[in-house]
Amino acid sequence: MFGKVMATIEPRMAVGYHFFNDFDTEPIVEAQVRTTYNGPLALAKDYMVFNVTKDDIKVRMTAYDEAIWPLPATIKKLPPDRSQRIGFTKFLIDGRVVYADLIKQMYDDVNKEYGTNIPLPK
Repeated sequence: MFGKVMATIEPRMAVGYHFFNDFDTEPIVEAQVRTTYNGPLALAKDYMVFNVTKDDIKVRMTAYDEAIWPLPATIKKLPPDRSQRIGFTKFLIDGRVVYADLIKQMYDDVNKEYGTNIPLPK
């Protein structure tokens, strides 16, 4: 569904996150996303950095040393500036889009692969 949503909104860079991204799962997730989306894609990992300018988006990994503890803060944190909030888009406010055709295909694929007959949820 992520790929289908990204194909609909056509972002400058689609970033997939909140999934178990490991050396053996990343190629599978990317292949599944690519069945419905062929634009720029990054599958986020810890310490991934996005350098965004009006002309380009660069994705890279941070160079860090896990053995170093951070120094304590020397100044008090500032509260968030709520006047700078950006609201939700009309697309989000209008509600979710259910891609029933994609969900059905996923259920069909899994049922075929495992010899099951699990019905789609209502």
